[in-house]
Parts: sequence; C-alpha cells; structure tokens
Amino acid sequence: MHTRAPCNRRDSGCLVIRLRRIPGYDGRSETAKGAVDFPNMTEQAIRDLLESVRGGRQSIDEAVARLRAMPFEDLGFAKVDHHRSIRCGFPEVIYCEGKSTAQVAEIFAACARSGVNVIATRAKREVFDAVAKTHPKAQYNEAARAITLRQQEKVPSCGTIAVVCAGTSDLPVAEEARVTCEIMDQTTATFYDVGVAGIHRLLAHAAQLQSASVAIVIAGMEGALASVVGGLVDCPVIAVPTSVGYGASFGGVAALLAMLNSCASGVTVVNIDNGFGAGYAASLMNRRAQHSKG
Repeated sequence: MHTRAPCNRRDSGCLVIRLRRIPGYDGRSETAKGAVDFPNMTEQAIRDLLESVRGGRQSIDEAVARLRAMPFEDLGFAKVDHHRSIRCGFPEVIYCEGKSTAQVAEIFAACARSGVNVIATRAKREVFDAVAKTHPKAQYNEAARAITLRQQEKVPSCGTIAVVCAGTSDLPVAEEARVTCEIMDQTTATFYDVGVAGIHRLLAHAAQLQSASVAIVIAGMEGALASVVGGLVDCPVIAVPTSVGYGASFGGVAALLAMLNSCASGVTVVNIDNGFGAGYAASLMNRRAQHSKG
C-alpha cells in the first residue's frame, strides 16, 4: 500500500504526488484476518475518514489501518478490488460464469463488507441461494440472471435511459442491461417487444424515446432495430446484438455486423449478449451528462 507524501511542487499546473510504501504492509487486507473493519469504500466515506483525522477524532495509525483494505483484498483465488468505486464510480462487478458457487459467495461477501452496492452477473439460482444465506436482502432477477444487493441510498438520475428490446426472446439481455442501470442509480424506461417486424409498436413510443438521455437497443435476428432507433433520437444509442436467431444468424454475428455497419449516426455497439456492458456504459454517460449540467 502507498500513502501520499507531502509535496508542494507543481509542474504545468498539475500537483505532483510522491508515494511511499507503508513498511511491512504486503497489500493484503487486514480485514481478511479479522484485525480491522472495512471502510465504506465510497468517496464520501473517504472524505469523512480524513475529516475525522483532521478533527482529531481518529489517529493517523487508526485511519491507515482502516484504509489497508483499500487497494484489494486477497482471498487466495481472487483479489477483490475495493478501490474501484473511487476510481471508476462503481464497485467491482462479479462475473459468475466459470466460478464455483463457493467462490462467488465469498467474493460477494467481501464486496458487501465494504458497504457498497453489489451486482453479480450470469448467476444461476443455486448461486443466489448460497449468497442469500448470508445476505438475505440480496435480490435475484431470474431473466437477467443477476444478483443485486443495495446498501447505499438510491439517488435516482435526472436523465432517463431507454431500454429498447426487439423481441421477447431478447428479454434476458434487456433485463441484464436494466438491472445494471438501476443498481447504478439510473432511471430507466423499458420498451419491450417493439421489433421492426411490427414497427408501429416502436413508433407509438417515439415521443418517449426522444426524451431519453441514452438509449440501449437490444436485438437479435438481423439487428435492424438499432438503426431505426438511431434515426429517431438525438441521444447516444448503444446497440446490443443478441444470439437469438436461426442458423445464418451465426449466434449473433449477423446482428453484430449489421449494427457495426449502421448508417444511423450516434450508434455504438457492444459485444453479443452483453447487456451488462451496455447498461454500465449508458450509466456512465448519463451520470457524466448530469454532472455537466450541475
């Protein structure tokens, strides 16, 4: 672990910060050994901790002991990044596929101990059952295969993220995007089963779509919906191709290529079935736009 050493030199208007290593600290969290409690790893919590040191309510050594969990917590099979919410604006997200139920449960518990909101994606029901034994307030979205635990008070965004889904078969990806947005405190509006085979269903919501700050468009088959929405709105459109479709859809590759070749300006594309990635990116866009407006 490193701490900031005092430095008053400025180069090109930028503050230069020298770092020094705390002697004897190996980067592992003391909390894993039961020595100290985890700090709530949010920017406000760090500010409160520093204020308590400045006000003499807590010694420097006590503050350092609490902050030793900041870089990461080494569980042996995983290094939980407790500092990510400070760097990136949202805590580390747990991707469950490829991990054992016991591993997910332990990682989930480590994330939850820091007091932040937690989301685990691509989780099976048995994984949720294991998590719920120690975190009864956790919720499971069957369609999205996502586990969420809200520990921070929700502060809804001003702007709205539209989640637009072509067909009912695409709902798992759409729900993953929606759940991701909402655990990141974003206001969402859903428009499901509005694919181009019955375009009047989409056009009936044109006014609502045009009021969105960001639009996530999920479609399989030929993936045309993203271009249609892109031609209706003045906000960023994040297109999500899905693996839904018959043989020549090639598991979503046809929709992916169609979206990448969209003639509508403002359309960007994430990976096949990546509802989480679309939701996360849309949330960052909406959050930044809100901050810019003050």
